[in-house]
Amino acid sequence: MIDNALKVLANEVNKYIVRKLDPDRDPTTTKRVSIGNVVKAQETDTAGTRTDSVSTPGILTLVNIEEERNARGIENYVRINNQIEYRNPKLHLNLYCLFAVNHNAYDTALQYLSLIIQFFQYKNVITTKNTPADNGLALDPKVEKLIVDMVSMNAEQVNHLWATLGGKYLPSVLYKIRMVTIEDDTAGSLADPISGLEVNTYGTINQP
Repeated sequence: MIDNALKVLANEVNKYIVRKLDPDRDPTTTKRVSIGNVVKAQETDTAGTRTDSVSTPGILTLVNIEEERNARGIENYVRINNQIEYRNPKLHLNLYCLFAVNHNAYDTALQYLSLIIQFFQYKNVITTKNTPADNGLALDPKVEKLIVDMVSMNAEQVNHLWATLGGKYLPSVLYKIRMVTIEDDTAGSLADPISGLEVNTYGTINQP
């Protein structure tokens, strides 16, 4: 579920950037943004060549996950054939995603970053309706929608984030993605559905 959400986000941003910078190219085959470890993408060999498989300038990295407790349900029942199955409440997650740009030309890196921010200003809600399947990649049907909010950080928080990641600072922006729903399909306890109510009438208690 998480991998699907990030792949869809990266794919949508990639298409937007390609259309803005390379309108003559096919965005399904031209890659400018992809998911990967931003720190690994900074590693180079003795010749200065990037050694990581992430070769795109734009890199989407998952940096944190939190549970959206306000959305947690109390009970979760699913009707299967003629029985009711009980499952644990669905788990709703918020994903903190870092979009970073690793490009030798600093002005080009800033251009990429501007386009990433511009894309989410234009389209900050991702649904199955406004984001149809693209080359076999589609938003998971269990995900109702992804809401993308920019996270503003001060200099200290930015420094702490990059120190935690263990990489050198790159032009970047952090977004909070709400909400990815996690639910296991393994069968739980089953019970027959309630088909009616029966009222038992007891004798009247005589008062002294």
